[in-house]
Amino acid sequence: MVTVLALGAALAYGVADFLGGAVSRRSTALKALAWCVPVGLAVVLAAAVIIGGRPTAPSLAWGFGAGLAGGIGLITFYRALARGPMSVVAPVSALASAVLPVAVGTLRGERLDATVLAGVLLCLVAIGLVSMEKDDPDAASPKAVRWYDAGPLMAGISGTCFGIFFILLETAGDGGGLWPLVAARVGNLVVIGTALLLLARAGRNEGPPVSGRLLIGLALLSGILDASANGLYFVAAQQGLLSLAAVLTSLYPAITVLLARIAYSERLRAVQRLGLAVAVAGVALVTIG
Repeated sequence: MVTVLALGAALAYGVADFLGGAVSRRSTALKALAWCVPVGLAVVLAAAVIIGGRPTAPSLAWGFGAGLAGGIGLITFYRALARGPMSVVAPVSALASAVLPVAVGTLRGERLDATVLAGVLLCLVAIGLVSMEKDDPDAASPKAVRWYDAGPLMAGISGTCFGIFFILLETAGDGGGLWPLVAARVGNLVVIGTALLLLARAGRNEGPPVSGRLLIGLALLSGILDASANGLYFVAAQQGLLSLAAVLTSLYPAITVLLARIAYSERLRAVQRLGLAVAVAGVALVTIG
């Protein structure tokens, strides 16, 4: 059951990230999230009310902390998706988010055999390979997209934040039903709202708004799928090992990359294709271990 739930979360995350990235490319990351996060909050709030359960202060606090980390991760991740190839950004972020829960799970006493450890090492190697981008001869141009602005660094930061999100959400426990998820979504909203407020006070309003039925629909669907993925992961993490649930959930780039190749015909350099192959091998070793 843990495997099914975690893979379901990976599927939902993968589609949600592709849709959110598509909206961000036509607007901005923050403006896309301003639609995605509130609808996600509405979804988890409705689910929490239906399922029931009595929230506790510690579980809500852990959930809120997870939401703060996840909110920062979402902003950096959507910016990276909007500015860089989805087929590079998504795997780097996912691998970074998978390694941290595995490390924490090990420190908590979760037993990892040699196969899992080998998989984690392969994931680290894969991050380096996929992150290798060709030097831009026009890097001096103010219009050039630099690696530190849109590349693997932002994806790695987002992945670290997502890893913290996975850990804190698992720590929240399931004694209070889905209410920790509600607290997490509130944390997301606080981060997004604060960022929007700071931009408004600075007089910055970059990028067009999310407008039109299609774009708004994609943003709302992304938020619904992301919230659903949160729920699937939360249940999986409570029923099994943190490291297993987090790594299986981190398979979502396979969906994002597939959709990106279909929609945008994105191509990878040979070293990046090698990195993706190593990533698949690493995640597979962690999974079967």
